Amino acid sequence: MKITWFGHSAFRLDFADKVVLIDPFFTGNPAFEGSPDKAAEGATHILITHGHGDHVGDTLRIAKTTGAKVVTNFDLCMYLVSEGLENFDPMNTGGTTDQGGFSVTLVHADHSAGLVEMGVNFPLGSANGVIVKAEGEPTIYHMGDTDIFGDMGLIAEIHKPDVAMVPIGDRFTMGSEVAALAVERYFKLKAAIPCHYGSFPIIEPNADKFVAAMDGKGTQVVVPHKTVGVRI
Repeated sequence: MKITWFGHSAFRLDFADKVVLIDPFFTGNPAFEGSPDKAAEGATHILITHGHGDHVGDTLRIAKTTGAKVVTNFDLCMYLVSEGLENFDPMNTGGTTDQGGFSVTLVHADHSAGLVEMGVNFPLGSANGVIVKAEGEPTIYHMGDTDIFGDMGLIAEIHKPDVAMVPIGDRFTMGSEVAALAVERYFKLKAAIPCHYGSFPIIEPNADKFVAAMDGKGTQVVVPHKTVGVRI
């Protein structure tokens, strides 16, 4: 599997004949480098962890131009349908769906999930993490935006992720030290990939603290260069 990070929480998974985007926040993402069209080229699926704009991102435009199927919680899915989305597969926390060659499970995340427009907050379902499983590939856990929580232990027991995208930016998610504790206490990962940092000035500017906190913990930390994929 090739994993590409586009800054913030945006990722691309390439495996078999699938191109899966997670939280494709390109336009307006200060950390994104390159072309949104190139980043989304060939997309077959878009997975969204929750309804905040820095995670929904370019979903509608990408879905329209590529035909990619959008998979997310029911409330957010129906909102996007009202905005013109045509290819979608709604689900909710705890559910698993077969996407033809891989499965998606939505798990809990400790975060908010509403959309603010003109000073009004519209609830858009749950905040989630996403589990991606494909035969012969590492099991991926994108934590979404979250703090540490005890049921990460159940997620580890049930899904046994090999690779996790871990938010470390602080202020809106757990910070580096707590994120490192979550990885060490609850998971046996082949690789931890930090995310949700280095984009906006009010969150952590780099992954240095997370790397330091993970030193000697026995889990490989992969800090990818943006837009350059790594194979795991």
